[in-house]
Amino acid sequence: MFILFILFLFARMPVGYFSLILHAHLPFVRHPEYPEFLEEDWLYEAITEVYLPLIVIFQRLHEADAAPRVAMNISPPLCEMLADPLLQSRYTRHLENLLELAEKEVHRTAAEAREFHAVARMYADNLRESLELWNGRYKRNLINAFRELQDEGVLEIITCCATHGFLPLISTHEARRAQIAIAVANYRKHFHRQPRGIWLAECAYEPGVEELLKEFGIEYFISDTHAILYGDPRPKYGVHAPVVCPNGVATFARDIETSQQVWSAEIGYPGNDVYREFYRDIGWDLPIDYLKPHLHEDGNRRHLGLKYHRITGRNVPQNRKEPYIPALATEKAAENAMHFIGERIKQAYKLRETFEGHPPLVVSPYDAELFGHWWYEGPQFIDFLFRKMHWDQSEIAAMTPGDFLDSGLPIQVQRPTASSWGENGYYKVWLNEGNSWMYPYQHDAERRMTQYCDAAKAGRGDAEMTTRILKQMARELLLAQSSDWAFQIYQGTTVEYSSRRFQSHIQRFDLLAQMLEHSSPPYEGGVAAASADGVVLSPEQLELLTEIEHRDNIFAEIDFRIYAR
Repeated sequence: MFILFILFLFARMPVGYFSLILHAHLPFVRHPEYPEFLEEDWLYEAITEVYLPLIVIFQRLHEADAAPRVAMNISPPLCEMLADPLLQSRYTRHLENLLELAEKEVHRTAAEAREFHAVARMYADNLRESLELWNGRYKRNLINAFRELQDEGVLEIITCCATHGFLPLISTHEARRAQIAIAVANYRKHFHRQPRGIWLAECAYEPGVEELLKEFGIEYFISDTHAILYGDPRPKYGVHAPVVCPNGVATFARDIETSQQVWSAEIGYPGNDVYREFYRDIGWDLPIDYLKPHLHEDGNRRHLGLKYHRITGRNVPQNRKEPYIPALATEKAAENAMHFIGERIKQAYKLRETFEGHPPLVVSPYDAELFGHWWYEGPQFIDFLFRKMHWDQSEIAAMTPGDFLDSGLPIQVQRPTASSWGENGYYKVWLNEGNSWMYPYQHDAERRMTQYCDAAKAGRGDAEMTTRILKQMARELLLAQSSDWAFQIYQGTTVEYSSRRFQSHIQRFDLLAQMLEHSSPPYEGGVAAASADGVVLSPEQLELLTEIEHRDNIFAEIDFRIYAR
């Protein structure tokens, strides 16, 4: 099927190629110890506003024979959350509650806020459809939907570092290797095949990472612009063609022009006056007594997702925003999609002339959560983009990085340079005055993890209790390594939660290590002693271990031996 697609693609002789790459990721947030938890709403909002709408759009494009081709990373933590029965059940309750509120809003706006009534009806209709799809077609597991889209040839799903760990700031080879090995194993579990590509967390690359990727069968990774621009030798086609490392692993770098057109709220499409205003929400506008049945038990106001106003103007205060008109926003999304294609055509002609006939590839990577959450009309934009690309022009063709590698087009050999897609292009966002305190603890745990696993591997450390403890220590280390905590501290958002999450995983790692070191038989010198019987825990220790396993239950299939030398 894909060979036929490639032959068809090149038979059309386009001027250039376009690759849309979506990065779908959220940190692993799961708190069974509480009946509800504010930060779990990150997942529920993303399912409602991003993942379900995108799935619907991709499926409709496929059914319309619009030939969409999109590369999409679904990170391992997100996969684990989407497949988790507890979170599935909680999301169902969340969606039912939101639909109940939306239906209540239809009646309220009909009586006292007619300017918002059409929008209220839109929300109620959309949420009703989402609930039907969630419970019916997708059986409460969107992994099934994404896997189906990949099997149909719409998506090329790639993986990410196991817990979105920032590889250049992980101190040991074994810990870096584990981030890749566990990611690949998790991908196979959920998607029943080998991943071809990887989105390195934060697009963070440093020389040598490609050797780990090759070891685990990864063919390509996504990088930021300067990874290729400042690589050695100078790239012949800039960022508008991939390069291949000397070991055969390719990298595809971000195009700046398309990033600004879509990403920027100031100069890009999402900032248009007619689009929905993100920050004005009924959770803050309406009387607390009216909202109370739909809030968390603490009764605190929060974003509920029902928003009735448009951006109106960049400098217009929130209390002067005008009512949102969906038809105008849809019209603007179609207009922006056509403009985007027009700019790609002009860009392709210019680059092809510069490249003396070599067809350029424009790589456009974005956070998936931009489309639908931050930019409400984003999924509509993608829908219009692929429809217009397929039926209204022939100069630009969509392809994935895998399609490019299969095309047989020549690829320059280059050594990329260290980079990330964070501020200023390097590592400042994840290592600075505000979050540098985290890394001594993380690095100590990384070194100790290898020591414990070396000892277990050398002795009889595969005894049941030893295995349970070391597997959970691996999970705690992985969760501590998530780049999200350092990022959120730097951004000044959820600083308390992010700091607490990092600290709690390090503390639980230490608790588990103490179980090993003070067990019967004891562990000598801080590492596991070879024991025929393994570790024996007290009833209190066993209860604590079980509770930790239940709470931080990511990667049930994990093999701690990946950390051994």
